[in-house]
Amino acid sequence: MSESARPSGRTVGVRDVAALAGVSRQTVSRVLNDHPDVAPETLERVQAAMAELGYRMNNAARALGTRRSRTLGVLASDALQYGPSRSIAALEAAARGSGYWVSAAFADAGDAAAVVSAVDHLITQGVEGIVVVAPHARTLEALDALRIGVPVVTLHSAGRGARGLSVDQAAGARLAVAALTEAGHTRIAHLAGPADWLEAESRAEGFAAEIADRGLAAGPVIAGDWSAGSGYAAVEAIIAAGVTAVFAANDQMALGLLGGLHEAGLSVPADISVVGFDDIPDAAFYWPKLTTVRQDFDELARRAVAAVVGGAASVAADLLPVAPVLIARDSVAAPR
Repeated sequence: MSESARPSGRTVGVRDVAALAGVSRQTVSRVLNDHPDVAPETLERVQAAMAELGYRMNNAARALGTRRSRTLGVLASDALQYGPSRSIAALEAAARGSGYWVSAAFADAGDAAAVVSAVDHLITQGVEGIVVVAPHARTLEALDALRIGVPVVTLHSAGRGARGLSVDQAAGARLAVAALTEAGHTRIAHLAGPADWLEAESRAEGFAAEIADRGLAAGPVIAGDWSAGSGYAAVEAIIAAGVTAVFAANDQMALGLLGGLHEAGLSVPADISVVGFDDIPDAAFYWPKLTTVRQDFDELARRAVAAVVGGAASVAADLLPVAPVLIARDSVAAPR
């Protein structure tokens, strides 16, 4: 199309695309709405016209005409930590891969009114389903009080509730403890995440269950807050406990622990072995390289998107937990 033939001073519309492609506006509409009854050569001609004109679809107009917005809502009650932030990015990619866009809203987990307001905002955007990144029980409680009207799946809720999809947190903790006990450790501490996080609770439960199943005395549990600083601060208590190994509930706390143990004159893994959780990208570059439990956030997001796109029946049927994987590196060795 020549420059002189381009619409001047206004947005390119369906009529312009139809005129350039030599088809009706109804045919262009069928292409836009992925209608199967469009000949391949016609589809190619319409798409070429869209590209040449720089046509951009108006999702609001499309939603009015088809009752479909091709948009999914993402509600996050905590997006600062690695797991939730990584999941939000993975959800956006999985949605695009399925032909959907994402509309995001954020709310304080401790403010039920804020959660309700965020859900209302997403519904007014015409979303076809909502994925809630809900690491706190308070967010789930606020959701349970709502009649939302579209399919909903929750992530980072440790599988709690009828619509919770998660990586199996307890199983991941068991993998961490198993790696330590199979290296010969019998005195193992747990550096736990904050008590108001559902995943921290599940990891602590998995730790205790694996310790008990292996016939070991209950190990000390030291509270952390997910930060490297809290791992560093826990060093004195860990040394005083006389343990030979630590399972840290995330990799950031493990990082602080490694630094603190080094400053205290102890070697990892010669004096104390350490296992983390998450397998953040930096974990392979810690010193020593960190043995940790990997969560597949991409698979979690793919399943979440597939569930909400498939509708309420799909949500109910596709909530099997994603299996974690132990990534063995250099921070575990046999005790002296």
